[in-house]
Amino acid sequence: MRPKQWVKNGFVLAPLVFTGEFLEPSWISAALFATLLFCVASSATYIVNDMRDIERDRRHPKKSKTRPLASGAVTIPMAMTLLAVLYGIIAWGWVAAPKVVTVIVGYLVLNLVYTFALKNVPVVDIFTIAIGFVLRVYAGAVALSVPLSGWMAVTTLCLALYLAAVKRRQELAGNGTQGREVLGKYSVTLIDRYAHMSATGALFFYSLYVMSAKPQMVVTIPLVLFGLFRYWYVVDELDGGESPTDALLADWQLLVTVALWIGACIWALWPVGG
Repeated sequence: MRPKQWVKNGFVLAPLVFTGEFLEPSWISAALFATLLFCVASSATYIVNDMRDIERDRRHPKKSKTRPLASGAVTIPMAMTLLAVLYGIIAWGWVAAPKVVTVIVGYLVLNLVYTFALKNVPVVDIFTIAIGFVLRVYAGAVALSVPLSGWMAVTTLCLALYLAAVKRRQELAGNGTQGREVLGKYSVTLIDRYAHMSATGALFFYSLYVMSAKPQMVVTIPLVLFGLFRYWYVVDELDGGESPTDALLADWQLLVTVALWIGACIWALWPVGG
């Protein structure tokens, strides 16, 4: 289920923060419930992915030891039972939040197509991963019954493309084409270009969004810029980035930057009289 990866589902909470309604209990509960459902859904996709890639993972120097199915710590029948339970939780969530679960079903279908087909198509594979993050933000907006900002959507897309490109780069540089079939269709130089373009786009669109719609958040732009610089340092000099979550959790400067960014956003958007 990879609970460490659940940090990615923090994107679901972005609309709660940016609407400035983070003091309203009903909004908080709706956003947290959507985040919980996305944690369940993402865990289900990991199980399907691991069952699909079990033979390839067994030949991988790291995944053969860390992936429960590939290492033999968990059997396929056990994994399928857990998968059924997770799907059951999502079905139960339909009763409480049908619109959110509709987005989650779209996410599940997208990842099924990715696992069995799109993961081996260059460029499409990176965009599929990135769209999954946009769906997280969209689910957060749906949970609150607010429209998803176009600025937020395109910024999330660019940031996710950056993280996905860096992940592919590090996989290719570290293990060659052994880890994924699609890596044989990339080069480190090409992926570096993708990463640079995506990082620039994320900063550009985020800055435009802040300047035009949330000028009180201008203080957060330097934090975003520092975070991008620091993450690239972690990738280039400390050999991180193959797992964005691990890179974040292992680097105290990135953690402090994220915490400061969240704090600055809340401070800037704190409701008047709240």
